[in-house]
Amino acid sequence: MTVDIRVVRAGQMYRYFLRQTVVGDGRRPARTPLREAQEQAGVPAGRWMGRGLAVLGLAPGEEVTEAQLRNLFGERGRHPYADRIEADRLAKGESPKKAFKAGALGRRVMVTGVDFLFRPQPTIYLLWALGDEETRRVIEAAHERAIERVLEWIEDEVAVIRYGKDGIYRVRPPGGLVAARLRHYEARSGRPLLHDHLLLSVKGQRLDGKWGSIHTTALHENTVAASALYNELVAAEVCETLGLATEPRTVTPGRRPVMEIAGVPHELIRWTSRRSDQIAACLAELEHEYVTAVDDDGELKFLPVVSERARAKLNQIAARKTRPPKQKTRPLAQLRAWWKTSAILTSGVAVDIINSLLEHARAAAAAIRARVAAVVDVALAAVDVTATVFVMNDGGRFHRRHLLAEARRQLALVLRGRRREPGLDDRIVAAAISTYCLDISEPKTVRGLEAGYRLYTARWSLSDLPARRRPPTPAPDPDRQPPADPGEPAAPRPPGQDAAEWEIPRLPLQYERAVLAGVVVREKLRNTTTATAVRGRAYDVVAHQQAATPEQLLAPPAAEAEHDDQEPEAGRREAIDMTALRALRESRTDVEALDLTAERLRRLQDAFTKAADQARNRMDRYADPKDATAPRPVREDDQRAPRPHPGSHRGPEAGG
Repeated sequence: MTVDIRVVRAGQMYRYFLRQTVVGDGRRPARTPLREAQEQAGVPAGRWMGRGLAVLGLAPGEEVTEAQLRNLFGERGRHPYADRIEADRLAKGESPKKAFKAGALGRRVMVTGVDFLFRPQPTIYLLWALGDEETRRVIEAAHERAIERVLEWIEDEVAVIRYGKDGIYRVRPPGGLVAARLRHYEARSGRPLLHDHLLLSVKGQRLDGKWGSIHTTALHENTVAASALYNELVAAEVCETLGLATEPRTVTPGRRPVMEIAGVPHELIRWTSRRSDQIAACLAELEHEYVTAVDDDGELKFLPVVSERARAKLNQIAARKTRPPKQKTRPLAQLRAWWKTSAILTSGVAVDIINSLLEHARAAAAAIRARVAAVVDVALAAVDVTATVFVMNDGGRFHRRHLLAEARRQLALVLRGRRREPGLDDRIVAAAISTYCLDISEPKTVRGLEAGYRLYTARWSLSDLPARRRPPTPAPDPDRQPPADPGEPAAPRPPGQDAAEWEIPRLPLQYERAVLAGVVVREKLRNTTTATAVRGRAYDVVAHQQAATPEQLLAPPAAEAEHDDQEPEAGRREAIDMTALRALRESRTDVEALDLTAERLRRLQDAFTKAADQARNRMDRYADPKDATAPRPVREDDQRAPRPHPGSHRGPEAGG
């Protein structure tokens, strides 16, 4: 994720923020005023954000002072101008107790705020670091506007104030929230990393004028959806303004692709990710300790394989263990000159590409936009979103926020950096819930009755995709390496092989099964959904599937008119190239969990080939010959999810 979250508590944690975070993650000299320390560190002053500023006498974009931070975050949630309010009350003759109470925002709390960390994708901040001044300003403006939009979404749909006995009542803060944004330029390794800390105050005002505290659990629950929204917004504005496009890149095999700016070499990303190599090396050692750890009785403490959840926790531990000390901060102009020199000398990328990185990315974007028509089909997107969320969540149970996060990822994948109409993510979620989801909520509390906490599962059954197996626990033996497969016994350690060289067995990643689930469900619903039966929609359906396909799986472009007499190349009729799936099948040992059998590959290939042929015939029949090769704009009626016939999602065809 590109948005991280952690709570801010009054006391030691707040003092850490005041010493280091407010000055660009440097170290603030003792007894140095805040603004002077920020100028020495080369970072801009913090700025206030949020709709709740007017109630506190602040304005959007106003500079954040040390006294305001201390009162709001360090003094357990007091008014930013609490010192002035208290002094005025004392001057009027009020008692110190009443004067102190006048500067408070409701009850005093220990958790005074939440720190959101926003950072764009690596290819975006590489363009920011290595591009010209105009590119830098465009990216920073897009970064700031995306943060503003995410904060507005939190104010409107996420943040709630609890009150009453045991917090039984929950209301939105009608006046909005208050947050301080702090800009940083570099990572701990010294490499470029544009990111902002958004210190969100937990204090909010209710309709009756009383001050309450924002429920931080709701903020944690919606962090993934906030991250997906931020990624989508910042990439869309950068691409639309600079003439770029995004493409899906697989960073970790088996995990969901990451949307990056097309044309930016991956070697530059490796140049910025010095810590990633250190974390990976430490992670391998921690995984070995995990699968071989035994208790006092010689029994294995954990499973003999590393699950996806365990790997995520081990990755956090590895990141903390390899965390380097903070370096002395420098002005941005000096940093950018040093970054370009370092990239030219150590990244392995040609000098002309680094000097003309924006033009290189624009050329790649032009090729993608000429080849891929970014069309959003709400019905197909609802299928993909529901299938992915159904598989990725334990037991196939999920909430609306899971669907919303996946819908935003789906839009970023399909639109390739283009802007979308507002509310399209909500419409995909509404189509998924009404058509493909089953409400299984049994609310026992008032919160369980809220729409955001309704519990859903899919209406269909994916019985042909085998469930994730829980491997048996073998008897521990320090001299034997972990099993190569969860169902096989442990093999003897090869002579002379160090323990760190063992291949640690891991459970198959859920996203691999989620991708297959989407394909299987689309095939099951092909005869029951009305998406492909509506006259004129065939182009949209194929374009949507094409835009959501990784670059390496896209079919070659159609032959030009002047070359019609040439023999078509092998594989030209296929909608996707199955070579990558076959390579995945041959490279993994857990084929059963992925269900990538030869028969499944053949059926997938036949299904995609048939769909492409049918769509091509429909397009030739309905499309204007003059406009056959031009990307068709998205129409308003194309965005409306088709209304299925009653019972169309049930029955043997749907797997229910």
